[in-house]
Amino acid sequence: MNFTFKITCTDEKGLVYRISEVLLENGLNIIKNDEFVDSKKSLFFMRTEVEGIADPNKVIARLKDQIGNCEIELSSNKPKDVVVFVTREHHCLSDLLIRNQFKDLNFNILAVIGNYENLRELTEKFQIPFHYISTENITRDEHENLIKETLQNYEFDYVVLAKFMRILSSDFVSNFKGKIINIHHSFLPAFIGANPYKQAFERGVKIIGATAHFVTNDLDEGPIIYQDIIKVTHSKTAKDLAKLGRDVEKNVLANALKLVFEDKVFIDGNKTIIFE
Repeated sequence: MNFTFKITCTDEKGLVYRISEVLLENGLNIIKNDEFVDSKKSLFFMRTEVEGIADPNKVIARLKDQIGNCEIELSSNKPKDVVVFVTREHHCLSDLLIRNQFKDLNFNILAVIGNYENLRELTEKFQIPFHYISTENITRDEHENLIKETLQNYEFDYVVLAKFMRILSSDFVSNFKGKIINIHHSFLPAFIGANPYKQAFERGVKIIGATAHFVTNDLDEGPIIYQDIIKVTHSKTAKDLAKLGRDVEKNVLANALKLVFEDKVFIDGNKTIIFE
């Protein structure tokens, strides 16, 4: 069986040796190993893929004995289970549904939740449940409570906001810390909030982009996972920019999810450490 260990701890001499020694004594063979040291914070990050048969809890306990205070995440490299939130735009959801159908990413879409009915037919064509939870005549807290009730029917690893045009409350976000991923139609930190393509057009930008990030209580300011851009000229209207941006958005989201679902992303405060 293959496992991936993600280890974060205070940097000190001999860490790689001690970690490798524990893996060896438990009969595990290292397939791939990546390390990074943040010298400013004196933090050590290590991602290690191993193969073999061992008791994961025993290995983690032994690692903590050897390297002291640390954070250790263990993944069996199985596909991640995901619930997708949507509003009206189809491009990101369409791309994810196709990738899910052909197992192009290491994930399974369990369900789609939308605050409009628009994307029900598309979702159900792929035999995936669609839950319509309207925002009409209810408060944000009431709407989020209905979402939470629906989520209780699923055992999921991540929530993906595929153009979900609602701001989630701090209470909701805190329940799923580090587990909500958003695609933002802008090259953050520029043009946050609403109408970014209109903002970009009015500013006369020469590039447009998209950013995938983890959601935190700071609007559009969570740890960035992946970004990309395309060049544009003065001849493009705001509508043109939005159309071009949709392709960037779906590609950026897919690339970000690939990194996360393959356990290549560490969250370090408001930034990420990524081993590609």
